[in-house]
Amino acid sequence: MIRVVVAEDQWAVRSGLVMILDAAPDIHVVAEAADGEKAVDVARRYLPDVVLMDVRMPRKDGIAATRDLAGIGVDVLILTTFDLDEYVFGALRAGAAGFLLKNIEADELVEAVRVVARGEGMIAPAVTRRLIAEFAGAGARFSGGVGPQAPEVSRVALDELTPREHEVLACVGEGLSNQQIARRLSITETTTKTHVSRILAKLGLRSRVQAAIIAQELEA
Repeated sequence: MIRVVVAEDQWAVRSGLVMILDAAPDIHVVAEAADGEKAVDVARRYLPDVVLMDVRMPRKDGIAATRDLAGIGVDVLILTTFDLDEYVFGALRAGAAGFLLKNIEADELVEAVRVVARGEGMIAPAVTRRLIAEFAGAGARFSGGVGPQAPEVSRVALDELTPREHEVLACVGEGLSNQQIARRLSITETTTKTHVSRILAKLGLRSRVQAAIIAQELEA
């Protein structure tokens, strides 16, 4: 079973999310939280596979909570209405495993939780396009320093990637899952996971989402 904590300050929205997730045969919501502090507390207590986290919450916002949970190895899937403010960029820097829009369909929500629980990143396509546009607008670059909101990656670190790792990184930038990357490159899923882990380590990134942004910028 995939164990999930749902953190959302609006009771009606939170109840709907819990109902959708608990209806899936392989997902169990172990706890709920109406603010960021409680989200961190219950996540530390239950150590779930995924925390579904709203961005704007009382007491402690979703960004600060994500930073705390990333530090103990808990994957956070951010829920946002996505007006692309500092909260969303903060979540990226804090190490969020993915971003979902609040208007997501029920089956897409369930699949997103499954994807993140497998150790993969999850970014809604619309989110990816907007993030890239914002980073480009901020003047994010990789040689000689990057924009203030982009993941910081040096050209030296990028040059340390093997040709195969560059191929995998490009696939991550397209939003492909490990299974899809494995099929495209004719390698196993296990090998794909190893490549992704090494890419994150070499580039000093905290999540697959950050790697996707880097890959998109390299293509720009």
